[in-house]
Amino acid sequence: MKKTWLRIIRDMVIIAFAAFIYAAGISLFLDPNNLAPGGVTGISVILNRLSGIETGTLYFLLNVPIVLLGIWKFGWRFIVKTAYAIALTSFFTNLLSGHKALTEDPLLAALAGGVLIACGIGLVFKTGATTGGMDIIIKIIRQKYKYLKTGFLFQCTDMSIVAASGFIFRDLNIALYALIAVLISGRALDYILYGQDEARMVYIITGKPQEVGRKILESLEAGITYLHGKGGWTGQEKQVIFCVVRKQLAPRVEEIVKEEDPAAFMIITSASEIYGEGYKDLFAETL
Repeated sequence: MKKTWLRIIRDMVIIAFAAFIYAAGISLFLDPNNLAPGGVTGISVILNRLSGIETGTLYFLLNVPIVLLGIWKFGWRFIVKTAYAIALTSFFTNLLSGHKALTEDPLLAALAGGVLIACGIGLVFKTGATTGGMDIIIKIIRQKYKYLKTGFLFQCTDMSIVAASGFIFRDLNIALYALIAVLISGRALDYILYGQDEARMVYIITGKPQEVGRKILESLEAGITYLHGKGGWTGQEKQVIFCVVRKQLAPRVEEIVKEEDPAAFMIITSASEIYGEGYKDLFAETL
């Protein structure tokens, strides 16, 4: 019970911090430079110019029907934290909107705002909640299409809103800067959620499988697997070494193979997502 309460308190603190970061990206960089970053936030920026209602207030109002959809799909437990994130984001957005923009350079605003938005969304997602809006809709989509990455989906849904902002503001340059913010946010979000997960898969066909394998185990402390192989031309039985290492360790594997068996045949390819010990948790919730 104590651990449960500590986890809840920790999540609430993280969400509060993330909401502030998210709001800072909007109110201190994007909104004052007429950059609509997509999603409900971008719609709020556009409607703010048309109605005069504060961006944070519009953000809250637009999220009400989406939250009801979230309750239906995910239940009250999920939505409590999400509603908390939405309320704080709305509050901080209105609070910070009274401050002057930290930069009037639209390119710098797009870069900084995009990164801050991604950091805010990523931190909230890691607590099991969302910042509302498209986050909930995308979470629903990801339940059915798990192979689609979150950042990619955000980019797709945001394009139409960016295009609308260019039409409303009658400024193609503004729309293009907003597009930069969306692209930066998507890339940064994938990095925050998935990390530098890229690794290298290595297949080694060698006449000295035991020596090469032992050196990799001892030098790199990387796991290896011996696969059964058979030469297509000679018909000779072979042991093929298979291992997965982080990208920065791949050159060391090459050195080991060269040292132990210069005549070895080696294939190195990329692996974008790795599950298991030392990498991602296979049973963790997919973001």
